[in-house]
Amino acid sequence: MDLLAIGAAIAALTGIGAGIGIGLATGKAVEAVSRQPEAGGRIMQLLLLGGALAEATAIYGLLVAFLIIILKP
Repeated sequence: MDLLAIGAAIAALTGIGAGIGIGLATGKAVEAVSRQPEAGGRIMQLLLLGGALAEATAIYGLLVAFLIIILKP
């Protein structure tokens, strides 16, 4: 089995981590808004920022996986 394929698969697994992170963050945001509805706007801003950072991590992992596959020596 080619080690490059294993490396690319491990790099692509960042998508799973991003999905779990966004799911947890969304759940906590819903809890926070249900406890304190007047803070909903601020909570939404922070949720969007966190979601964007988590998705950026997943995109970087996917990019690394593609680069490992394309630029193999």
